[in-house]
Amino acid sequence: MAMNWTRRDCLRGFGLGVGLYVLGSGRPADAQAQTADGPFTLPPLPYAYDALEPWIDARTMTIHHDKHHAAYVANLNRAISAYPELTRLSLEDLLRRLDRLPTEIQRTVRNNGGGHANHSLFWEIMSPQGGDEPKGVLAEAIDRQFGSFPAFQDQFEAAGLGVFGSGWVWLVSTPQKTLEIVTTANQDSPISQGKTPLLGNDLWEHAYYLNYQNRRADYLKAWWQVVNWPAVSQRWDATA
Repeated sequence: MAMNWTRRDCLRGFGLGVGLYVLGSGRPADAQAQTADGPFTLPPLPYAYDALEPWIDARTMTIHHDKHHAAYVANLNRAISAYPELTRLSLEDLLRRLDRLPTEIQRTVRNNGGGHANHSLFWEIMSPQGGDEPKGVLAEAIDRQFGSFPAFQDQFEAAGLGVFGSGWVWLVSTPQKTLEIVTTANQDSPISQGKTPLLGNDLWEHAYYLNYQNRRADYLKAWWQVVNWPAVSQRWDATA
């Protein structure tokens, strides 16, 4: 059962020494991308809105980033604003310890903190120069775990098609430093399960509906053309 922490409990439980950190973003936040007062900001896209066309169209990217992601950031900042000690924590810490947050904001942080973390990673692991295949140790790990890269793609797409409604499909690093394909509902993050997301595809309809309508399978297959495998490999190297 989740504990209903007081602010003093939060101070003791988390400590004040944890620095600010926006998961998945190694860049300073654009001042124009600030969303509400608080420690978390909307990271700017690392490419133009139309840079992923024809696979992901500019209109979808604009709405997805500027509206949906921005709303998650604003709602997260608003939720923790009544608990100043929580504003000193990293996004990862918040998501790893959801059951230790004040009861009244647990769901909001789960939904909006997860949305912020998931999308921050999503923008980073896509690129106009994406596609091809992973190289080096990540490629070896994928072959070892799934048999081959095409076999991994098939399993990843099948998992994504199996998600009912909104959610995500992920390639994660487990605590045992193995690769695993997992899915999460809504904006839940693998971080809350103790796993490190390496690659994730957004299965909410707002991520693909303008181009693909109800053809999720087509979206999943096309999406490989924009995957930034060097960025995914860097994430794997950091966990291995």
